[in-house]
Amino acid sequence: MRETIPVFDGHNDFLLRLLHAPEMRAETWLTDTGRGHLDLPRMQAGGFAGGFFAIYVSSPRPPGARDFEAMMEHPPYDLPLPDLISHQAAQPVALAMAGHLKWMERASEGHFRLCHDTTELRAAMAEGVISGIMHIEGAEAIAADLDALHLFHAMGLRSIGPVWSRPTVFGHGVPFRFPSTPDTGPGLTDAGRDLVRLCNELKIMIDLSHLNEKGFDDVAKLTDAPLVATHSNAHAVTPHARNLTDRQLAAIRESQGMVGLNYATVFLREDGRQAADTGWEPMLRHLDYLIEALGEDHVGLGSDFDGATVPEVLGDVTGLPAFQQAMRAHGYDDPLIAKLSHENWFRVLDRTWGA
Repeated sequence: MRETIPVFDGHNDFLLRLLHAPEMRAETWLTDTGRGHLDLPRMQAGGFAGGFFAIYVSSPRPPGARDFEAMMEHPPYDLPLPDLISHQAAQPVALAMAGHLKWMERASEGHFRLCHDTTELRAAMAEGVISGIMHIEGAEAIAADLDALHLFHAMGLRSIGPVWSRPTVFGHGVPFRFPSTPDTGPGLTDAGRDLVRLCNELKIMIDLSHLNEKGFDDVAKLTDAPLVATHSNAHAVTPHARNLTDRQLAAIRESQGMVGLNYATVFLREDGRQAADTGWEPMLRHLDYLIEALGEDHVGLGSDFDGATVPEVLGDVTGLPAFQQAMRAHGYDDPLIAKLSHENWFRVLDRTWGA
């Protein structure tokens, strides 16, 4: 097998694993336990060079809630969205997860580095150090006055999604619904528009992945940065509400933005099922479509590791070399694989943050 081309990844939920098992955080981060998709040893083994680490506040699961995982195994489905979470409830959790990310850097003893710009990202890759970008998925920890955004930016925040599917004071997300279009309700609120403007001012990337179609359009009208969906796929291939329509893809291409391929099977499979018995073909089909729609300079990888069911042929982060081999067998050459694996991410971040 050829040497793995370093992979910079658009989205993972590893911090949520740390949050849920604080008594095991050193083992979870520093030891290959075989649990979940990520840890430091497996990242090093799989050629994972860095990525966006999501701060995400889970919704309480109400008593008697239906088994949403089982529902997604049998389409069609339409999972009810959780209620809005107040910033008073979300902020302590988000601060704890930001602290976990800082702890990961210290505990790694030089093998992991929290980065703030593309100069630092490129330096880390050249040194063989895994890089991390602080990302917020769902801006509940930021109140409508936006004061906390300055605080998180000072801590290292460089990317934010205004919503994770459930509504926030900033806008509305798409439900986990199949089949469905992403046109599922109203877009940004006035506070959401203010959030976009301040993110532009602070050079914080805005992630469109969970926004509904009207919210996407509102961001596109306001922002002066490239349009980026860190972990989304093509609606024309898999008609899930979370996937991007051809019109949205055209807007992203026009802005010189990009899309990171999501490995979650519900967004990959044509039948919308959450089913691990999935091979390389759906991943390659979406890559083909995204490359055709966006151009090869505007597509990357956005795994959703530790936040989704991924194809069993991939397994976890150590499956990245095999994924690259599947790309080669499919006809992708190494220059294209390098673009998909990390070069396109660095270029769009140059344009967003300023080189």
